[in-house]
Amino acid sequence: MNVATASGTFDVIVVGAGPAGSTAALLCARAGLKVLLLERGEYPGAKNVSGAAFYGSAILNELIPNWWEQAPVERYICRRDIAFMSPTTSVALDFHCAGEGYTTPPYNGFIVLRPRFDRWLAAQAEAAGAFLLTSTVVDDALRDDRGRVVGVRVRREQGEIRGKVVIACDGVNSFLAKKVGLQREFHAHELSLGVKEVLGLDEAIIEDRFRLSGDEGIAYEYLGAITEDVHGGAFLYTNRDSLSLGVIGQVSSLVERRKRPYELLERFKAHPAVAPLVRGAKLREYSAHLIPESGWTMKPTLYTDGMLVAGDAAGFCLAAGLYLEGMNYAMQSGLAAAETAIEACHRDRFSARALSSYRKHLKQRNVSTDFRAYRHAPAFVNSARLQNLYPEVVASGMEQLFRVDGKAKRKILPLARHLMRQYQLKPGEMLRDGYQMVRAYLW
Repeated sequence: MNVATASGTFDVIVVGAGPAGSTAALLCARAGLKVLLLERGEYPGAKNVSGAAFYGSAILNELIPNWWEQAPVERYICRRDIAFMSPTTSVALDFHCAGEGYTTPPYNGFIVLRPRFDRWLAAQAEAAGAFLLTSTVVDDALRDDRGRVVGVRVRREQGEIRGKVVIACDGVNSFLAKKVGLQREFHAHELSLGVKEVLGLDEAIIEDRFRLSGDEGIAYEYLGAITEDVHGGAFLYTNRDSLSLGVIGQVSSLVERRKRPYELLERFKAHPAVAPLVRGAKLREYSAHLIPESGWTMKPTLYTDGMLVAGDAAGFCLAAGLYLEGMNYAMQSGLAAAETAIEACHRDRFSARALSSYRKHLKQRNVSTDFRAYRHAPAFVNSARLQNLYPEVVASGMEQLFRVDGKAKRKILPLARHLMRQYQLKPGEMLRDGYQMVRAYLW
């Protein structure tokens, strides 16, 4: 689409055609607003690596009933494993649910390939009436003589595009939010770098190897020795005829330990618990992506005169150990931003005060509620002892518990005392860690 064919001022300009941006554009277009959706890639999702667990099915179902029947999904998630790793051992918590809502519509979660999914979702916004303009880099926000945001400056012939409300959904390093002064520069410990691969594997082999049938899928998450002394973790998802897997490492930890992410990825694939799962698979894609992982503490100012911030640009990625969710919160915040923009356009009021209802909509959609409730979890998850010590203690303990070597069997309490001595665990430190866990998850 050529912006010149859509003269005048847009009601809403959405920057970034990811889940947050496309969802916002879709809702605004359905409300009858004139919407422009800008994307810097050649197509929505072009800059995303394939492979993601999407737990927002019911959220999207509000907009597109039975959306999974037409969307390019891979498998629904009926199993989820969380594994604690030592260099040679894996101890996993296996959750398998065949209950209502997990293996039946609307399904609790899906595994998707982001380039395909993002492209499809942006097409829904287009079908609703939004204008999609790809291969377009936004350089700055346009402001009037009173400092109010009144549009964007793009790296195209048109130069300037005016809009009543701008919704910034331009990713974790939101250029727009920083230009306008809503977001500060992030610290290295607040960001993680994910390196990901998609490995092709025959569909029948996947179903046999992972004990799946039909459209069933599994999401694995790993913690411990696979990232060595780097704070982070790993994941593996089953697609239709491929596997999506990767390693996530805290940026500050990668720098301090002088570790290369791709080396950690190769170490992960070679682990005895992982190597049999990826045996025979062929590389299809490789990519890297920054992830906002500090949650509540890195939340920017979410609105100003004429502008709102949503999705990863607002830090809405819940990396809380038990939860590793981003797409659902991107969509929820996109919907909340759209609801705010629709109200503002109907009232013809675009000041920061008028847009402050965004906070109410975020709360109603449980975005700010969830991030505030789990505000202590990222620090606990990224603590050195939880990352590098406890997973190995758990794995080593299980290894010793189940070893049969002719020696007398230890009961659990004596074994626990032995492990404390072996790993120099002090009761005071363990109590403090327990308190941090309780604060992160129990209250």
